[in-house]
This record gives sequence, structure tokens and C-alpha cells, in this order.
Amino acid sequence: MIQDIEPKKYDPAFKRRRPKDEDILLHYEYNKVMLIKEGEGCRLPFFKDLKDEGSFKENAYYLFSIDGTGYFLSDDARLPEFGGFVMEGLQIFRFFEPMEAAFAGITGSQIYRWRESRRFCGCCGGKMEPGTKERSMVCTACGHTEYPKISPAVIVAIKNGDKLLMSRYARGTYRNFALIAGYLEVGETFEDCVRREVMEEVGLKVKNIRYYKSQPWAFSDTVMIGFVADLDGDDAIRLEEEELAEAGWYTRDEIVEYPPYISVGHEMMKAFKEGKL
Repeated sequence: MIQDIEPKKYDPAFKRRRPKDEDILLHYEYNKVMLIKEGEGCRLPFFKDLKDEGSFKENAYYLFSIDGTGYFLSDDARLPEFGGFVMEGLQIFRFFEPMEAAFAGITGSQIYRWRESRRFCGCCGGKMEPGTKERSMVCTACGHTEYPKISPAVIVAIKNGDKLLMSRYARGTYRNFALIAGYLEVGETFEDCVRREVMEEVGLKVKNIRYYKSQPWAFSDTVMIGFVADLDGDDAIRLEEEELAEAGWYTRDEIVEYPPYISVGHEMMKAFKEGKL
């Protein structure tokens, strides 16, 4: 999965430090990221790549490190005219290499979106500034503190004997098959969320709900909690057409593979196809 970057070590701890030439600069504009064209692909820019383009180090915000290399957010960067710099859509990180760069690039975008949406206080309307002791945004007027947005969601592989339920979304740009998923509601357990989402989207009951694995999924500011469940009773699908375009039961031979396996959903689909689930 996208966070599986071993043997490299991801360190998310909050720190106050200045960037070095060998550290990585992450600059986003809406749903795009600044990259450097290199050969047939792209790479994340080092600060040294921008040494002739202005003082980007002055206002760079430390995000995290991977094997000691710092990753910093720059809000006020501008796309350099020379040097092969380009702005690419964030979906590029679904297939980006190496994996630690893909993970860093999409994870940084989650913090960028959070900071952009917390410019002003939701309590009094005052200006928000980055916290100095922890990763937070603090109101300069009333002191209200906001922490990064992380939305918990479930994704479930529903088994019906030797068949797996798969579906396609009705909205958005992702057109491949996927498993049933949805966001947790206030006061709801993960298991209750699985039951509710399955019933709402395909009109089915499930049993034997068991935990599979979790993963950070910064494409949607989410932490995904993977589950496996068995069909309970009638297998007739009643589709929620506002959410799903189609859904059906598929045998192991019919499961379509979508490498690279960066998501827990794709990993579960692959595991079912190989008889491991």
C-alpha cells in the first residue's frame, strides 16, 4: 500500500526546523502539485533546485521527514519559468515512483488542504496562525485551536461463498471497480458503520465482520479501516443509484486487478482473487 515504504522510516512528529538544500519542497495549488520533469517522468523538487528562484526557505513549513530528509510546504512558491517545473494533478501519486515520494506527495497535500481551509476561526472569525508547539492552527483572537482533518471511513470486502461484491462509483473520476466504503457517523462504531453502509448502498445484510487492516488515505483526507464480512441472507442487490453506478457478485477469476496495489481496497481484492481472503 502507499504507506508501505520500508525500509525507509516515516517520521510525522512536529518539529520546528529550517530546510536544507537536500530537503524536499512541496507546493500545491488547489488539486495540483509542483514537480520537475526528468526523463520520461517527474520527481519532487529539492530546495537546491530552486536556489535561483527566490527565498523559498524563509516561509517554508515543516511537514515530516523520511529517513532524515525533511519535507516542507511552501504556500508562496511560484512555478519557475525554467528548469522543467510543471504543475500536475494529485492523481499522479497513484502511480508515482519511488513509493516514498508518492506517499510524501499525497500526504503533504492533506496538510495543505487543511491549512487552506483553516485561515479564519470558525468561532469568532479571527485570523488563524500555525501553532508553535504542535501541528495546529490557532486563532490569534480567541485562541481556538484546530488540528489536522482526518476523516475515519470503512471499506469492506463482502464474501458470498466464492464470490466477492464489487461496485463502481456513480460520481467522480474513478471508474474502476471498488469495494463498498463510507464515512463513519458521530456515535457509530466501525462495525455499525459497515452494516449501515452496506445496507444503504446495496441493500444487503452482512455478518462475521472482522478487521483486516488500516491505512492513511490522503487522497480524501481519510484513514481507511478495512474489514471483511460474509453475506447474511438474500444476495439480491438493491442499488443506491446516487452513490453507485453498478454492483455485482464476481468470482475469483473475474476479479480485475489494478496494480500498483496502493490502497487497502485493492489489496483485499487481490487477496480474494488469490484465495487468501
